Amino acid sequence: MMNKIAILGGGESGVGAALLAKAKGFEVFLSEASRIDEVRKGMLEENGIGYEEGGHTLEKIFDSLEVIKSPGIPYSAEVVVAIQQKGIAIIDELEFASRYTQGKIIAITGTNGKTTTTLLTYQLMVEAGLDVGLAGNIGESWAGQLVSRDHAWWVLEVSSFQIDGFKTIKPHVAIILNITPDHLDRYDYSFEKYMFSKLHLLKNMDSEDHFIFYKEDEHLWKGLNEISVLPSVHEVSLKRIVDNGSYFDGTSVHVKNGGETVSIASNDIALRGNHNMINVMSAMTAAMIAGAGKDGVQKGLQEFKNAPHRMEKVTEIDGVLYINDSKGTNVDATYYALSSFGERKIIWIAGGVDKGNDYTQLYPLIENRIKALICLSKDCDKLTAAFNGRIADISTTQQVSEAVEMASAKAQNGDVVLFSPACSSFDLFKNYVDRGEQFIRAVNGLVKEK
Repeated sequence: MMNKIAILGGGESGVGAALLAKAKGFEVFLSEASRIDEVRKGMLEENGIGYEEGGHTLEKIFDSLEVIKSPGIPYSAEVVVAIQQKGIAIIDELEFASRYTQGKIIAITGTNGKTTTTLLTYQLMVEAGLDVGLAGNIGESWAGQLVSRDHAWWVLEVSSFQIDGFKTIKPHVAIILNITPDHLDRYDYSFEKYMFSKLHLLKNMDSEDHFIFYKEDEHLWKGLNEISVLPSVHEVSLKRIVDNGSYFDGTSVHVKNGGETVSIASNDIALRGNHNMINVMSAMTAAMIAGAGKDGVQKGLQEFKNAPHRMEKVTEIDGVLYINDSKGTNVDATYYALSSFGERKIIWIAGGVDKGNDYTQLYPLIENRIKALICLSKDCDKLTAAFNGRIADISTTQQVSEAVEMASAKAQNGDVVLFSPACSSFDLFKNYVDRGEQFIRAVNGLVKEK
């Protein structure tokens, strides 16, 4: 038992953890409640790792020193409760992986913008010639990568679900971009529980570390006033010059780190919009703390390409711009999306699984901006009720192709068709990637027709 580890979940993080545990000499057993894809099965079998799918055999799981849980499995799950009742330690894949790295960690979280900021931080560091890896809630699992190599720095995107599994992880740099209501169904519909889950990222940090955060986020300030913050603080602002941090004056970003200030015009940055300036300044600050110089930072900002399905231009047809923002799975993300097109009129496609959404914050963006709302969902009642009387043209469908055709018929030269669901994808799609890819195919079908 002293050398046995059980893994709950057969996805990217679970299989990665299994491979690292096996490489470190543990006897490993992986248990998946549904099905494991054939590629990952092959990896497990090739490495002599026992596994099961379609359910959990508790006796095999209980016969372990420790259990590594997929972050997608809630602590309220029956199997997790049973493990805890047995007194067996449960950790996250990232917590396990952190035991086998000598690298310094830059951990990035926030309700929105964390993928963009993580990718940008990584690119800025690569352009600066630093030895850096990318992991967390993005790409290949950290544990799986550590089987073959370590890096001097690791840039990790971390979700609240992953942070919940942290025990000893100590970031050298932590970024919290914002905290707005999301995943409340996972946190007993308590925003405070969700907020403190994010802030848990700071708990092991000390005065030798660095904390970067958006100064104007009122929810973040509320939480920070209730905890002790030990690392050096670097504020990011859209409204004012800050003493030790960065600000955007409307035309340029100005990032101060120590005695050096780097100023870059927003026209020289690939990303657009105020919300992205928060991401840019946060990434620049983290990269400069790690040792990146101005030249590498500037080159990275000019050449950066965002992740797929995040404010992604699909095409332009007859003067109508089609934008895929399938990764916009909450109201705050959609707020930023709707704010990004100036005076252009928008045909907005939204809907999915509502996570306790409050749509009222979108009301100021509607007047003279949203021409039509197309709800793409099995259940459109809450979404359509929220905008009934506020948006004159509201329609519903359960087919992506029909939603795109409807949007095309309503759009005129100069308009934007924005697919920003504000909801999760699991009613009609496998995930947000599947949803976004179906939207792209439907739009490309329009191109062929025209």
